[in-house]
Amino acid sequence: MTGPRAYADAPGLRREMHRLLALGAERDGRRAGPVTGPPADPTAAERAWLLRRAALMDRMALGGGSGPAAAAAETAERLVRFDRRHPGLVAGPYRPDTITLARRRRLYVRQEYAAWTAAGCPGS
Repeated sequence: MTGPRAYADAPGLRREMHRLLALGAERDGRRAGPVTGPPADPTAAERAWLLRRAALMDRMALGGGSGPAAAAAETAERLVRFDRRHPGLVAGPYRPDTITLARRRRLYVRQEYAAWTAAGCPGS
């Protein structure tokens, strides 16, 4: 799946970056969040955060450069590892246990981001 197609409905890079920084601060306890308690499904919330972060890095890497590409590869790897432990949260046709080549991990992120947005962004 191409980046433009997978991220067609994604918020702007700057907006998503600020939102992920805020969510990360809430997640790590560095900032109080708008929610008064833990998420209904903490595993789904963790996956949504990992997926959004991997998608943001992938989108930044699509512009070129080795730094963004390395960061995109690392965050994609984290999502693949998480999804291997929680296969029930995977939405796309290609399963994380079939992703063996590093270059396929970013394609996996795109697949999962497109499926996640199509499903209404569960866990966020």
